[in-house]
Amino acid sequence: MGGWTAGDIPDLRGRRAIVTGANSGIGYHTALQLARHGASVVLACRSAERGGAAMERMRAAAPQADLALDSLDLADLASVREFAARHGEAPLDILVNNAGVMAIPRRSTADGFEMQFGTNHLGHFALTGLLLPALRAAPSARVVTVTSGFAWTGRIAFDDLQGERRYRKWTAYGQAKLANLVFAKELDRRVSEVTSVAAHPGYAATNLQQTGPRMQGNTLMEKATGLGNAVMAQSAAAGALPSLYAATAPDVRGGACYGPRLLQYRGSPAKVVTPRHADRPGLGERLWEVSEALTGVTYAGAAA
Repeated sequence: MGGWTAGDIPDLRGRRAIVTGANSGIGYHTALQLARHGASVVLACRSAERGGAAMERMRAAAPQADLALDSLDLADLASVREFAARHGEAPLDILVNNAGVMAIPRRSTADGFEMQFGTNHLGHFALTGLLLPALRAAPSARVVTVTSGFAWTGRIAFDDLQGERRYRKWTAYGQAKLANLVFAKELDRRVSEVTSVAAHPGYAATNLQQTGPRMQGNTLMEKATGLGNAVMAQSAAAGALPSLYAATAPDVRGGACYGPRLLQYRGSPAKVVTPRHADRPGLGERLWEVSEALTGVTYAGAAA
């Protein structure tokens, strides 16, 4: 896999893809490259304005791209259900669960969940389950769920999932990203017809890092984070490569995680080691059961 680039993506003509959070950062470059290689891509974005601007940039970069834009707010399960109802009939070959929030002050979703756990994990859990018939209808569908190196620090606090007793923004982020990783593994175990994998971008320059300080009004930290991105991070386009590899490469293994080759920090994509606690016996099963109860979404026909 050494030196794998977007130029190695196979011909995707005839395949349909959905990318959440496709208006910026990793999601933008993931959607752009899938479309550039022939896939029909739905940009699932919370903001119609930002999504529309992103779609115009993609069309300028890839004039032949087959793109569509639709509204999806992962922090609102009603929005998730409405989106899935619009896109759940035709076979779906690739679903990239990319959108997310990072290290923000405590906020609640429309359904009362802590925003990071609710958006990053529960919203994608519900979306994937509702789109499962469309994924099963495709001959070799893949689900790519974007996690983070912060999964190594994460612990899932089942006794305080919503951070109601104690909230620390980075602890909540680590929990949400560990949940993404555990979900990807458990989905692959339960649904044999679909290949489920995780991917993470390493340290890539996106707007995620500055959102938390901006929400807190911490101008100094916002500027410092921007400087760190400029000096140390790889580009968002490079950060998208693990997601693209996971979504399209022929030798991808279900339940695995793909990230940057160099210390999981930067570089070309490779299969990477994941934290041992992500495979702790019973963790995936418990998270699955809790997620079904919280979202009201069950995966018909999935193995227990």
